[in-house]
Amino acid sequence: MIRRFFLALSLAAASVLPSQAEELTTPTQDILLTVSGEIGNTNTENAATFDLAMLKALPSRSFETTTVWTEGPQTFEGVALHDLLAAIDASGATLIASAINDYSVEIPAEDAVADGPIVAYHLNGETMSVRNKGPLWIVYPYDQKNEYQTETIYARSIWQLDRIKVAK
Repeated sequence: MIRRFFLALSLAAASVLPSQAEELTTPTQDILLTVSGEIGNTNTENAATFDLAMLKALPSRSFETTTVWTEGPQTFEGVALHDLLAAIDASGATLIASAINDYSVEIPAEDAVADGPIVAYHLNGETMSVRNKGPLWIVYPYDQKNEYQTETIYARSIWQLDRIKVAK
């Protein structure tokens, strides 16, 4: 309860203070991710679009973890969901993440902590193909916390991600 209060307080403060997010560039390659909804930093009408180079320009994070979908430890690299939301000046409480096949999941914005999930664009040093759960996959560091080893968290780990809507 206290955690939600501080999240709401910080989101409210962010909506009053000027954005510290840098202006987004325009994608020059294929758009991999479109983020819309409650965001303050856009590069198209009412949305923020990213190609791979733009995602790679954001602070990257990598970790090794096992997953229920792969064999053995895997190394994932991408942008922390926390950093992505900061870059677009997100102010909602829920993220509706959708895949290229229109499958979608709801992720509480409070999951987007500095050492939490990433929007992975590399698996074991390689760009992920659509056939291999790519090009983007929201991955949690499952082996780092017992809380990340639940059906709820596994259900939030959407692959073939191409859209996120930030909702109140």
